[in-house]
Amino acid sequence: MLTTERGVVDEWLSEFKILPEASITSYAASLKEKTTLVSALYEVIKEPQCELLEPVCHQLFEFYRSKEKNLRTFTLQFLPELIWCYLSLSTSRDLQSSGCIEALLLSVYNLEIMDEQGHSRVLSFTIPSLSKPSIFHEPSTIGSMALTEGALSQHGLTRVVYSGPHPQREMLTAQNRFEVLSFLLLCYNSALNFMPAPSLRSLCQMSSRLCICGYPRQHARKYPGVKNRIPVSSEFMVQLLTGIYYSFYNGEWDAARRALDDVLYRAQLELFPEPILVANAIKASFPQGAIKGAKEGTKCIQVEIAPTSSRISRNAVTSLSIRGHRWKRNEQNDTNNDSSDPGNLVIPEINVTSVSGDRIGNGERVKSLTENDAQHIQAMQDICSEARAEGKVEIRRQKSVRRLMEDGMASPGRVQC
Repeated sequence: MLTTERGVVDEWLSEFKILPEASITSYAASLKEKTTLVSALYEVIKEPQCELLEPVCHQLFEFYRSKEKNLRTFTLQFLPELIWCYLSLSTSRDLQSSGCIEALLLSVYNLEIMDEQGHSRVLSFTIPSLSKPSIFHEPSTIGSMALTEGALSQHGLTRVVYSGPHPQREMLTAQNRFEVLSFLLLCYNSALNFMPAPSLRSLCQMSSRLCICGYPRQHARKYPGVKNRIPVSSEFMVQLLTGIYYSFYNGEWDAARRALDDVLYRAQLELFPEPILVANAIKASFPQGAIKGAKEGTKCIQVEIAPTSSRISRNAVTSLSIRGHRWKRNEQNDTNNDSSDPGNLVIPEINVTSVSGDRIGNGERVKSLTENDAQHIQAMQDICSEARAEGKVEIRRQKSVRRLMEDGMASPGRVQC
């Protein structure tokens, strides 16, 4: 450790002790701008034999139990490096060097499982419903499933998963180690949007180291660190993948891609179904050209934005479509009745010539229809309209039409039915 880095850490340890209560808020807001201090603290944590490690852990615990959110976030950003140092020291059985780190991890855990009133905290998580849009899907593209999920959501059948209450721990053992560490990673993932780039990079590096130590891939990566295999749990690996997935699109694409391959490699060796499923889902969600993009900066995900106005499918059943379908069906029935049984409808034969067989000459005035003839023609038109609506005409009406024609009623033109 360099002398300048040691001086920065010593100054940081002393200034907080003499800081007045009114200046804590402004001091907490200025910590994220002290990049030199952050890098120096990383160097202290990486050296377990450093005499500054114990006061640094104590100072980080004082930050975390304060009510200032920025101070708690400052402590959380070192959590991946603290977990890696603790697991590597536990594997080498160097319990004396890992004592202060273990105490800090246990203190953060015991603070998180209790609420402000001192009761055990129960965390709840509502499973997303397919009937409501998200950044990953649009209900209108799912089809009939959206209707089923929508009907269920309207009846309040939402599923909620609960976590807790978690028991307090006085020491970390082989039985409860990854239960505590998985919960700590859950707290870290809940504040991922506040984590700086060095913390995300530390998370990806820690994930790769944990998953390849003691396996053939360690020799392929030429990693000279711990050579013993470090046991991990399925839940712990799922929490690692949550942070890795966030790191992909927040400036750490290369480190996150390497960490994802290593976690999937270890999960396949351990036959853990949950991390295998999550890792493959993350790989399947990547766009085709994302790997060839820029290595630095925040990358974006293409998503479908939910529309502001409701979209109606072309095949949706509405009152207008039902009415149109009824009209089409009636027209088809009329056509079938006319073509299949033409004898039911009698179309009168209208003679356009005179009685003697000579065609009426141009310029000759046609005799005016009498009042009775006009009534007969109106009756015939009514009969034709009723036949078109009902599909058939009664035989009695057909005979009356024939009788009228046989009586010698002559029409000057064809009657339109």
